[in-house]
Amino acid sequence: MGTPAARDEKDARKANKRGAARLAAVQALYQMDLAGTGLNDILAEFESHWIGREVEGAHYLPAEAAFFRDVVSGVVREQRELDPLIDEALSKGWPLKRIEAVLRASLRAGAYELIHRDDVPARVVVAEYADVAAAFVGRDETGMVNAVLDQLARRLRAGEFDRATG
Repeated sequence: MGTPAARDEKDARKANKRGAARLAAVQALYQMDLAGTGLNDILAEFESHWIGREVEGAHYLPAEAAFFRDVVSGVVREQRELDPLIDEALSKGWPLKRIEAVLRASLRAGAYELIHRDDVPARVVVAEYADVAAAFVGRDETGMVNAVLDQLARRLRAGEFDRATG
């Protein structure tokens, strides 16, 4: 099983690969939204040309490919379920379609994980997608992603929050 330090290092590497997968998933969803690229094309493009590669001087970290595929394909498959939930959590007068595309992608991916990836703690999902959004937008928009996903997490996974406060 290994020493605690070795397990911590392995967990950290897995977390970094998942973080890279989330970043790539948001970029892929953003590209699909703007360019209308199909699911299979976007998965192939990211897996062969972006993930773990250097592109235009930026180095993209190795990502957990299965996690990346699950999030991107899951958002596409479940978008009719996700969008109304996100709309409900957004401030009145700001429907999801009015939100900037990269923020829409972050919210959809985060909502997908909250609903369909109960192997990932809700607080991790919220923090990770706020961090991903921070790579693209300013503090106010990052705060909005954090607030919307936190609201969804507390509603969808209330048990995780009840345990933490009780």
